Amino acid sequence: MQSIRPVHRAVLLALSLLSACAANGVGQNADAPDDPAQARLANAFGDYLVGRFAASENQVDEAAQALLAAHAADPDSTAVLRQAFLAAALAGLPQAGDLAQQLPDNPAAQLLLGDNDVRAGRWASAQQRFDALPHEGLTQVVQPLLVAWAQQGGGDTNAALDTLRPYMQNGQFRGVYTLHAALIADLAGREMEASQFYHLAQTEFGGTNLRLAQILANWEQRRGHPDEGHQILESLNNSNDSIGIVVPALVADMARRPVSNPREGIAESYIALAAALHQQQTSEFSLLLLQLALDLRPDFAAARLLMSDIQQSRKLPSQALKTLAPIPDSNPLISLVQLRRAALEEQLGQTDQAIALLQSLAKANPERTEPLIQLGDLYARKNRFGEAITAYSAAIARVSTPGPADWVMFYARGTAYDQNHQWPLAEADLQHALQLSPEQPYVMNYLGYSWAEQGHHLAQAHKLLERAVALAPNDGAIVDSYGWVLLRQHDYPAAIHWLEHAVELEPEDSTINGHLGDAYWAAGHRQQARMQWQRALNLNPSPDDAVKLHAKLNEAEAGRVSPASATP
Repeated sequence: MQSIRPVHRAVLLALSLLSACAANGVGQNADAPDDPAQARLANAFGDYLVGRFAASENQVDEAAQALLAAHAADPDSTAVLRQAFLAAALAGLPQAGDLAQQLPDNPAAQLLLGDNDVRAGRWASAQQRFDALPHEGLTQVVQPLLVAWAQQGGGDTNAALDTLRPYMQNGQFRGVYTLHAALIADLAGREMEASQFYHLAQTEFGGTNLRLAQILANWEQRRGHPDEGHQILESLNNSNDSIGIVVPALVADMARRPVSNPREGIAESYIALAAALHQQQTSEFSLLLLQLALDLRPDFAAARLLMSDIQQSRKLPSQALKTLAPIPDSNPLISLVQLRRAALEEQLGQTDQAIALLQSLAKANPERTEPLIQLGDLYARKNRFGEAITAYSAAIARVSTPGPADWVMFYARGTAYDQNHQWPLAEADLQHALQLSPEQPYVMNYLGYSWAEQGHHLAQAHKLLERAVALAPNDGAIVDSYGWVLLRQHDYPAAIHWLEHAVELEPEDSTINGHLGDAYWAAGHRQQARMQWQRALNLNPSPDDAVKLHAKLNEAEAGRVSPASATP
């Protein structure tokens, strides 16, 4: 069944593209190979199909080459022109500029042409193009930023700030508009306005992300408050996504302006919108915006990091590595880049290279835990739990006084100890993780479920899992654990209630379905139990679980009143 699905998908895609091409006049009458014009159309049709299919599979370079070939063979087709432009723009190819000239009503094409004007210093022309963008859809968000920066490029700071002021009052992106007003006032030397806008922007964002921290820290440094700048950057250490590893390098680089001219301001506009849209799952437009940013500023490491994140989320690790490749070792973000490279190499199956990179990074950053934690996670995913424990232990040794944010290290090592059949050490680490951060539902879940599975400390397990469910009521695994401890305590009606809810939350999970079968059997619902175990068996259980499920079904079929393997 699974092996057939990709074939069906390709056939259906080809058929849908065939009808789309016919509707747009692509490749019609292609059954006359002796006619050179018709032969060209036939070639265009084939390249168009290949290009669209490559695009659907996120193969950006292949899509661009095929669609450019289709356009060359059939230059009169508007449908092919639009697709060829978009593919070339996403791939960062120079042909995109030529194609954009033929698409006066295409917003993406006008963005690209406006950027060409920016590079050439034609600020009035750039402003005219940006002004003409439609005030609807996604472009309406970035348009005020582009217009304002074009006005600043033309030397009119008052007009630039007036353009942004209405958007700073309300709306989802007012923090972004306020930050760019601050950058414009800052570049113009209007310190009082810049200070006011920076403060408002920080308030609107409600927290400090990597890029905002760089900008604000630089501002504090330049106005003679380096301690405040250090404090802003140090706040990144509280992040859970490894950003803290670059804090020392950012502090050392704090005097460099993140945005030093209007051209860089426009690139900054693109990354701001791309980051917001990425969170809303509009990845293709985000990638286009980031490519536009890199066209203006190829050394923009923050844009490359975000682009690689989007590519990785689209399961394109090779493209993500290619995106990160130009970032030099001298860039202050290089340690974060190396962590991302290691993750991508692991995803590509290059485990030894990933391990070597993380070990090197851990050596180069002797006070940081991030490379060692990532190394431990890698080993754990490979079921190399002894090596995972060693890596986690080395990370823990680098923290003199563990705080609330360090719970994750003890949790990770605790789960590795458990998988390595060292439960007393696992239990100690899990309890320590809870002491550091008492409201972590995932620690509660692991510890409570383990106790319930062993039949130990059931009252404590019940209390932990009841709290975990309150903290994460839509997590099927946690709800399942709560149902499981209720079953261990022989509260069958409550166990069935919660396990049925867990199955509603995670209907394709074999373990949860199997647990519900156990609860049915314990409550005397024999037929329901057998049906539930069979369902679990059809949901790709692990080999060990499959053996247990078969044993339960066989014992039930043999007419035993209470299969030992089914009753807690």
